Parts: sequence; structure tokens; C-alpha cells
Amino acid sequence: MCKFRLDRLLMSCLWMVTCVMPAYAQEVQVLNLKVDLLQNPMLQVVNGYPVVGGETAMGEQTLVCNHQPLLGWELSSTGHGAMQSAYRIMVATHPDSLEKGIADVWDSGEVKSAESTNILYGGAPLTPNSDYAWQVRVWKQDGTPTEWSPISRFRTASTLHDYQTAFYPLQKTDEMPQRVSVAGNEVRADFGRASFGQLRLTLTSLKAVDTLTVRLGEAINADGTINRKPGGTIRYAEYRLPLQRGRHTYQLQFKPDRRNTGPQAVKMPDYIGEVLPFRYVELEGFTGTLEPGDLIRATVHYPFDDFAAHFESSDSVLNAVWELCKYSIKATSFAGIYVDGDRERIPYEADAYINQLCHYNVDKEYTMARRSHEYLLHNATWPTEWILQSVLMAYNDYLYTGDIRSAKHHYDDLKAKLLLPLREANGLISTRKGKQTKELMSAVHYRGDSLRDIVDWPHTGGFGMVGNGETDGFVFTDYNAVVNAFHYKALQDMAKLAATLGYDADATLFSKKAAETYQAFQLLLWDDRAGAYRDGLDTDHPALHTNMMALAFGLVPKQHADRVAAFIRSRGMACSVYGSQFLMDAIYEAGDADYGLSLLASQDDRSWYNMIRAGSTITMEAWDNKYKPNQDWNHAWGAVPANVIPRKLMGVEPLEPGWDVFRVRPQTSSLEWASVTVPTIKGAVEVSCRQEGSEYVVELTVPGNTVAQVELPYASKRRPLVTINGESARIEAKDGMLKFPSLNGGSYRIVIERR
Repeated sequence: MCKFRLDRLLMSCLWMVTCVMPAYAQEVQVLNLKVDLLQNPMLQVVNGYPVVGGETAMGEQTLVCNHQPLLGWELSSTGHGAMQSAYRIMVATHPDSLEKGIADVWDSGEVKSAESTNILYGGAPLTPNSDYAWQVRVWKQDGTPTEWSPISRFRTASTLHDYQTAFYPLQKTDEMPQRVSVAGNEVRADFGRASFGQLRLTLTSLKAVDTLTVRLGEAINADGTINRKPGGTIRYAEYRLPLQRGRHTYQLQFKPDRRNTGPQAVKMPDYIGEVLPFRYVELEGFTGTLEPGDLIRATVHYPFDDFAAHFESSDSVLNAVWELCKYSIKATSFAGIYVDGDRERIPYEADAYINQLCHYNVDKEYTMARRSHEYLLHNATWPTEWILQSVLMAYNDYLYTGDIRSAKHHYDDLKAKLLLPLREANGLISTRKGKQTKELMSAVHYRGDSLRDIVDWPHTGGFGMVGNGETDGFVFTDYNAVVNAFHYKALQDMAKLAATLGYDADATLFSKKAAETYQAFQLLLWDDRAGAYRDGLDTDHPALHTNMMALAFGLVPKQHADRVAAFIRSRGMACSVYGSQFLMDAIYEAGDADYGLSLLASQDDRSWYNMIRAGSTITMEAWDNKYKPNQDWNHAWGAVPANVIPRKLMGVEPLEPGWDVFRVRPQTSSLEWASVTVPTIKGAVEVSCRQEGSEYVVELTVPGNTVAQVELPYASKRRPLVTINGESARIEAKDGMLKFPSLNGGSYRIVIERR
């Protein structure tokens, strides 16, 4: 959206909200400054531990890599309608200069604009290996300026680029066991949750020669001992530790695993060292006394704000599922790039797509998702649909950040990921028609000979222990319905990116081909007798996957929506933890809030709660060991509720890039109450919903410089009484939803009184 359109939209929405809201005095503050999407661009670590005030040459540090970094900030307000009309940025070589009002690098002057997150630096050329300080003030809608923001700083890299993604160094957090017990000469320690980390021990030995056996693991037996043969890729390790006489600190050195340190794996950096996922520790042969702090697990993770996101509801199972999934995103960030778990530590597009959506909803962090996506653009994997998901990730990156630079820089790579050379005259693509060429493999940066359709994973021993495993018996044909659903969604997303970048001919072409695929889907794959879509042209079989992908990606016309939704309900959770992302999206797209909640809070063996019951504290690669015997217990693609709960159940999603406009459409079903905090690049969105007798109460906090479009479910035929902050409001009622006037930055209490 061009800045003129953005400014006009915000002014229009401000007019709309002031028509229904009384005027309030507001105190607007500028805070949380960001450089190239980094909120802490001066983070520096030594051996993984953050340091403050160190010399710039020591340790690993966050560096701004671009000639023209992107600057942004948030607005905080105590009133309503907190919108920006102009800004002024000052950049200097030292904070002291800014304190004196001197900008010796760049003074933007007063710029009439509502933009607050995507402003390219426009001053004198930045010098490599240099520190800079900057601050900003804005003008409110009434023309009055705010105070200057706190001063923020950043340091440039030794080489600057036209475009490169900045990222944080990995860091360590020291953790003590939550429980320690001693039985004879054996010590058992439980850290409460598994993490990828290292173990440091401070022990006292009275002997000149003494040896300790140290065991570490993710799973325990019924008697509380560590499971030494947990199966699959659930981790167990054992080390012999010679002790010196006296009191000493020992750092256990983990042996690299041959598979997860192979050529395709993401290696741990030298300043961190090798890590192991473990929760439990046993010390056999130790006869001394343990003091608090003698056993330390150094957990490795990407910088993570534990308080950025929050969810709580009246359902304790749902709450436990949320905590499991939220923590899983932090715990699996240990490599700095999204990987598929500990068995391989290899990035895959399908894992990264889910990880990206989850990460956006549990922390205000965008660089790890972008770095992972860009890595996969040039290190593609073999499944056809996963190649296409690179386009979906690129669009998500733009939607959640408002920053188009990555898509612009990698535009040709993204075009190749559409797999247009595989299209046939019928509007569908196929990997079986002899069109896979070396040129195509090179264009999508896949180093193998050919792509293969996957649908879901694994393909054996899954749902009901029959058929094609987690694919619900999907029938693979020349024209794969699931692959083409992804192709359709990729074409739509790429058309939006092309239009934003000014590639109008491409945008028209992609939209045209998307329309052709849509028509082919209806004409060739719809089975009116079954009330569902077929898996392909040469089969009558309708799998869950075909229909949930079609519904999730907008391929189901209104006249078929109820029948497709009913078919989806009839199949249950006949998909893997990966497939559940698209199942949940489809369910909430259909407005089936009751069914959505029943799956999120399910206690069946194919549920997120079952992961907790099985003993895992990080989401698993599969629903249970019996569905994938070689699975691991640390797969982020199993953390789907981390994004579905905020995005769908609580209904908080961006509609315009950079959260300029977002929707609040809670579908809380039978929950008595629920509240969520969703971090965004413009500040936190807070929503709480509560049934209070005949009233349905929604409390909402809208970040400054954003517009919220609120839609609330309402089943009665009689128009309800509605108030916003105590003032009566006329609300549009349509299709079982109440649609509110747009709301600008501020806090709102909406009360719907049923009649």
C-alpha cells in the first residue's frame, strides 16, 4: 500500500472512530526503537552470555549490515485515536550529540507521514565498524509533537550491503534444577522442562582419584530413573567424569552426533559449542553434598522475551497446551535457524512455515524467521509443496513486518518457487508429466534430481495404522490436489508481492493463473455426491488433506463451504502434527469454533495434550511414538497452537502489511473467559473475552498507529444493545457477526447485551 493510501486510510478510520467515541486527552510516547527489525541491536555475548559495557571488539555481537538500515518505533498512548501525522529522526555518532540536539549524521526534518515501522535511513553514508545513536519524535493528529524518544544505538558491520538480514548471536541462560533428590550415592535432578543446553557441575571430592557417572535424558521410567533406552531419537547420554580432589567446576563436553552434525545440518557455532536436549540428570557415585548452584544447565536459545505473549482461559487443558507450544518455540531456537529437531538439525520449508507463524505470535521477533526463510530459498528440500511454501513464508514476512526488502531482493528466486514450468493446459501443475528439468531444479536451488509430492508425513503406519499413514489414505495421482492448493495460494501471495513492488505485468499474470487453477479445482476435482474434493483427476477418493487445504486457502466457494466443513469434521485428526496447521486454519475459516476448541483441548492420543501426558515438555515430531517410532521430542512443527490460539481462536491477525490494519475476530466457543497478548511490530494487541450473564464483554487494547477491525459472533436474530466504553453504538449485523467501526490506538471495553 502506498503511503498516500495509508495516510488516507488512517485519517478515514480516525474519523470513523471519533463518530462513535468521546474525545479523550492523550499522552503519546515513542518507544521500542528498532533497526532492521532488531529491538536490541547492541546485544553482545561472550561465550554465549550477554555482556553490558564491554569493548566492541570482544565476543559476538549484533551488527547492522545494510548501507540503509530500516528504522522503526512504537507509539504508546493513554487515550484513544493515537495516530501519527509526522515524524523527525535524528542520527549522531554519539549519544552526547543528541542530548545537545545535534544530529551530525542525519536529521530527517519534519516528515509528514503516518509510517512508523519501515523508514529507510536517508543520511550520510554509514561507516563500517562504527557506533551510531538515534532518536525520534512524532507529531500527533492535532499537530502537537511528542517528547523525544529514549536514545537507541546500533553498530555497523565490517562490510555493508545493499540488503542483508541482520541477526542476533545465540545466548545462554543458566538454570538450576527444579527438584533434586539423593538416594545413597546417586543424585537425581529434574530441570522441569527439556532444553538444548550444556551441563556445568561444581563438586567437592575428598579423594585424590574419583570418577563420577553422569547420565542425561529427556524421558524417565515409572520409578523416576532416566530411561536409558527411550527409543526413536529421544535423547539419552552417559559420560564418565574424573574428579579432582577438592572443590572444582567441570564443564561436560558433549560428543557430536554423526547424523545431526552432517553436511546438511546447521552446526553449532564455536562460541557456543555442542548441545544436547535433556531435562533429567543423574549423578552416580557422588558422595558429597550438593549446594544450590552446583548443577547448572546452560540453555542455548535465540534471544527471547518470555513476557511478550500471554494466553490464559477458563480451560486448564488449553492453557497447558499453549504453554507447551509457546515454550517449544524458544527451546527449538538453539541453532539460530529453524531446524527440524535434534535428529537431523536440517532446515525444511514445512517446519519453517509453522515455526515462523508461531514465532510471530509468541515474541516480537522477525529476524530468525527471515534468516531461516532466506536460507531455505537457496537450500531447498525435496517435497513439491514445501518448495511452494517459500512463497507463503515470503508473504508472511511482508505481512507481519511491512518490510518488502527481502521479497524484492529475492524476487527471482521466489518466482521460481511457483513451479510454473510444471503447469499443464488444464490449469494444474504435475510432477509426473516429464517437465522436471535440471534448469528447474537449479532455479529452485534444489540439489537433487527431482521433486516429489508429500501431502503429509510420515506415509506409513499412521492414522488407524492403515493406508498411507498420516495422509488419511490420500491417493497420489498425476495431478495432486494438495500440491495444487499450495500452488494456488503461492500464486495469490506472489501476485500481492509483485503488485507491491510495482511489477504489474507479473501481478496480472500470477492472478490470472491463480484464477485458472481455481476454476480447474472446481471443474476437475469437486465431487458433488461426496460433498468434497477428490485427491486427483484419476481417483474418487476425498482425503481430509485435500479438503482442509482447499478450505484453508480459499478454494471453496460459498455454496460448497458447509459440505466441505462437514466432511472435514467427519475425519477427525486424520493428519500429522504438521497437517494440523492447515486443518485448524480450515476449521476456523469455516467459523466452526466449537470443533476448533474441541481439537485444541482434546485429550485423545492424537492431541497436543497427549505430548504432555507422554512426558515431553517440547512439542513432538508426531502425535505419539506409535505413529512415528523414530520421532524426536523437540520438533517446532508440532507447536501449531502457538499460532492458532492467537490467530484463530482469539482472532488477532494482520490485514495490511506491518499491522497498519488488523482484525480482531474471537471464536472462543464455550470458553467462559479467555485473554491474549499478541506481540506485533507496532506494539502489543491485548484482547480479553468474557461471558458475564447476558452480557458478552470484550476488552481490547489497540497499539498506536494501527487500526483494528472488530468482528464479534452473535447468533440471535434480534439486534443487541452494544456499548463501547459506555457509549451506545450502532453496529452492523451480518452473517452472524457484529461488525464494528474501525478503532484506532487506545483501550476499549465493548459490551454486547443479548436481548
